[in-house]
Amino acid sequence: MKKLLAILLSLALLLGICGAFAEDEPIKLTLWTFQELHTQLYKEMLESWNANPDNPKLDIDMQVYPYDDMHSKLTLALQSGEGAPDIVDIEINQFANYLKGDIQLADINDIVEPIKDHLVMSRFNNYAKDGKYYGIDHHIGACIMFYNTEILEAAGINYQDIKTWDDYHEAGKVVLEKTGKPMCTWESTDCWSLYPLVNQHGGDWLTYDGEVRMDEPVVISTLAFMKSMLDDGTAVPAPGGFHHAEEYYGEMNGGAFASVCMPFWYLNRFTDYMPDLSGKMKVAPMPLWSDGGHKSAQMGGTGTAVVKTSANVDIAKQWLAYATLSFEGCVKTWTILGFDPIMTDVYGAPEMMEPNKFFDYYGNDIFDVLKTVLDDIPDTCISEYFPTASDIVKSQMAYDLVIGGGDPEEIAKNCAQELRDAID
Repeated sequence: MKKLLAILLSLALLLGICGAFAEDEPIKLTLWTFQELHTQLYKEMLESWNANPDNPKLDIDMQVYPYDDMHSKLTLALQSGEGAPDIVDIEINQFANYLKGDIQLADINDIVEPIKDHLVMSRFNNYAKDGKYYGIDHHIGACIMFYNTEILEAAGINYQDIKTWDDYHEAGKVVLEKTGKPMCTWESTDCWSLYPLVNQHGGDWLTYDGEVRMDEPVVISTLAFMKSMLDDGTAVPAPGGFHHAEEYYGEMNGGAFASVCMPFWYLNRFTDYMPDLSGKMKVAPMPLWSDGGHKSAQMGGTGTAVVKTSANVDIAKQWLAYATLSFEGCVKTWTILGFDPIMTDVYGAPEMMEPNKFFDYYGNDIFDVLKTVLDDIPDTCISEYFPTASDIVKSQMAYDLVIGGGDPEEIAKNCAQELRDAID
C-alpha cells in the first residue's frame, strides 16, 4: 500500500506539465553540481523520464565543477543575471548565502506540499525561508553509530547493550582496558563530531532568527562530555584531523578504534576506503542523552534548486521532483548513491532490500536501525550566519577542545562571542 501510494503521488507531481510540450526537439536544461556522484542518479532518472512517451523530452547538460569554483561561479551568475544554470546543487553550508535579499531561486512548494506527509520535512526546513522551500536534499543524513564488533567482542561488550552516552563512555573504559584501543575519535578540524552530539542533545549554534546559541548550557555540557572521554583516553583526536582524512581511513581500516559516529551516508566511506572491516562493522542508533534530546541528528547535505531566471522553471521543477521525490528516484538514491532517502514510504519496499555492497559489508539490518530514529531528527537551523558559525567551529572550537584541551565553558563562550562579533 505504501509503495502504491508513493507511486501515485509521484505521478501526481507530473500532472499539468506532461503533455503541455509538443516540441519535436528536446528541451535543453543545464545542471551544475560539485559532486560527480550525483550525476549517476541524475543520468539514470533522465533516461527514465525520457523513456516515458508522455513526458516532454529533455536534454540536460550536467556540468561538474570543484566545490569552491561552482559556488563562486553561481554567485557571480546570479548577481550579474547572466550564465546561471537551470538546476544547481548547493551545499548545505553555502545555501543560506543564496537566501539573502532578492532570492534568485524558485520556490518549490508546489512540488513539496502535496506529498509532505511522506517526506522527512526537517530536511526541507534547511533550505527554507519565510514559509517557502527552495531546495531538495538527496538524503536525510541521519547520524548513526558504526561499531567494530571484533574490538568490542574482544572486550566482552555487546554494542546493542549501549543505550545512552553514559553507557557508551563506560563501555569505552572497558574496551580501552581490555584491548588498549580507544572507543572513538573526535575531529579537531571539522564539525562532524561536535555538531551531531550538540544537535542531538537539543542544542544548535543559532536560532532561525540569527540569535547565538553556541554558549548555552546544553552546548557546554556536550563539550564537557566529549572532553571527559579525551581526558581518560576513551576518545582521541581523529588522525588527519577529521573523519574524511586518508590518515583516518588507514588507521580505522587497521582496527585502531572501536567506533565512530557519522551520518548514514558514511556507509560508503567504509565500503570504499576501509574494505578490511567488511563483516566486522555494525550500525546502531546514536546513544541517547540521559537528560533529554533526540534520537539522532542530521549532518551534511546538498539542496538541489531551480534558478528563478531559467526559461523553463516549471519543467525544471517537475523533472527535479521526478528525480528526487518520486518513489523510483528515492529507491535509486539508495541503490545508486547509498544514501538514506527522504521519502519514508520506500523503507518497507522490497526494492530497497535487493543485495548490494552495503548489505554484504554490514548485514541486512541497516534500515531496521534507520527506521528507529526517523520520527525524531531535529532541524538544523540554517540561518544567514550558519556558514560563519561552522567556520568558527572548524577553526576554533574543535581544535581548542580536542587538541588544546581547554575548558568547555570558556571555549563555548569565546566562540559564541566571536560569532556575535561577526553578526554585529
